[in-house]
Amino acid sequence: MATVDVTKDNFEEIVTSNDMVILDFWASWCGPCETFAPTFEAASEKYPDVVFGKINTEEQQELAGHFQIRSIPNVMLFRNQIVLFAQPGSMPPAGIDSMIEQAKALEMDKIRAEIAEAAAKSGGDSPQP
Repeated sequence: MATVDVTKDNFEEIVTSNDMVILDFWASWCGPCETFAPTFEAASEKYPDVVFGKINTEEQQELAGHFQIRSIPNVMLFRNQIVLFAQPGSMPPAGIDSMIEQAKALEMDKIRAEIAEAAAKSGGDSPQP
């Protein structure tokens, strides 16, 4: 599966209608972003069951601001609408493989329970957008 362009208009639909979504926050002027792009694209072909989305931080400043993106490239993984991983910097193919396999192995009911417990202790809502 090729990567998809993610915007503020389609973000919610993409994240809520797919089990796992990996986002690459990038910009055209960013050398490391351009270097990482082929690795990200190759991973999208290797994992057809995962949605790989690219967010151009120059065009989607609202999304970049919402997620407090301060450094690019920045990779973020959602599973069942929960952010499980967020890290600035490019990743090698083995790093992407490891991130995906670890995320697939998680028991999401347990993760949701831990989030609910933490929210109850802090008196706030879940930290999801």
